[in-house]
Formats: sequence, C-alpha cells, structure tokens
Amino acid sequence: MQTQKTTTLFTDIGGVLLTNGWDHNSRQKAAVHFNLDQEEMASRHHLTFDTYESGKLSLDEYLNRTVFYMPRNFTKKDFQDFMFAQSKALPGMIELITELKLKYKLKVAVVSNEGRELNTYRIAQFELGKFVDFFISSSFVHFRKPDIDIFKIALDVAQVNPTEILYIEDRPMFISVAEELGITGIHHENLEKTKLILAGYGLK
Repeated sequence: MQTQKTTTLFTDIGGVLLTNGWDHNSRQKAAVHFNLDQEEMASRHHLTFDTYESGKLSLDEYLNRTVFYMPRNFTKKDFQDFMFAQSKALPGMIELITELKLKYKLKVAVVSNEGRELNTYRIAQFELGKFVDFFISSSFVHFRKPDIDIFKIALDVAQVNPTEILYIEDRPMFISVAEELGITGIHHENLEKTKLILAGYGLK
C-alpha cells in the first residue's frame, strides 16, 4: 500500500469505464450483421489495427483495408454507426470515479489504446470530459500500451510524483509496465472489488 497521499487517478477506458471499443466480440457481431467473411476480416484487422490505434491511420483508411477493399451493399457510415453503437457504459464506474474526484479533489487522467474517431466519439457520447482532466490516448500521442513511453507522457502531463498515482486497468501486463515507473496499479475486475481496493488506499 502507498504511504503517500493519492492525488491522481489514471484509468483505462475500455474494460474499466466503458465496454471495449472494438473487440473480438464486436467484430464478430459486425461480421454476422453485415454478412462478412469473419476469418478474412479478422486477418485484415490484426494486420492494421495497431496502426490505427497509434494514430497513423484514419478510421476511413482502417475501414478501407479491413472491410471496403471490395464493393459492399452497405455504406461506411452504416458500418461506422454499428461500430460506435457497441460502446456501453460499465455499471457504476463513471459514477465512482466522478464521486472520488469531487470528494478528494483528485486529478483524473485516461491512459488508453483507442483509435482517434472511436475515442473522440466515446469521450463525447459518455461525457468523459466532465470528470477526466486529460486524455493520453494512443492515437493522440502515437504510443500504445504496453510501450512505457505512453506512461511517461502521462506523468509529464500530470506533473505529480508516481507514488501519488493509482492506475485502474483491466489488463495486468499494462499494470506491470506502469509499476516500472513507480505507479501503483489496481487490477480492475468488477466495480465492487475495485471499490474495496480503492478504500484500502483511503479513497472511500
């Protein structure tokens, strides 16, 4: 446990605040809905998605490579609308972070891997800017977790000692990388477990 007072929360978006933006399940649903070859779509996705999340491809270019490399009987807007509609808020997490921020006057930062258009949509749709002070998104800074540089950028922007930070993340490997910089990680599995862990650090 930290002995220094917590002043800052880092949090992921997908898997913590919201459902994942464009994961395997969402892509499977899209393949069924639009009658696409799932294997071909999965192969093309894996070859190009990291580049999209790193901010080096637009969503339009990503879709050209994964779906619209041949004529379709639906539009890019149809597909994009379906993509965006997969995002849902996870129960209680936005409310929890908002409450803790107000009660303890915390800085809150998002550190996430998301493509620009999807990230921008999710920030606006779920009003994340109301409680998040800054967004260190892979498509904005051109580094993706687990690259340690994304955490270094977050620290530079936050301007706090790493020992003052709690980082809520659903992927243990990313927590391990952040911990190399002295940041304390909380492995998020569900709302109740995370509330208990935060309470152990004095954030009740």
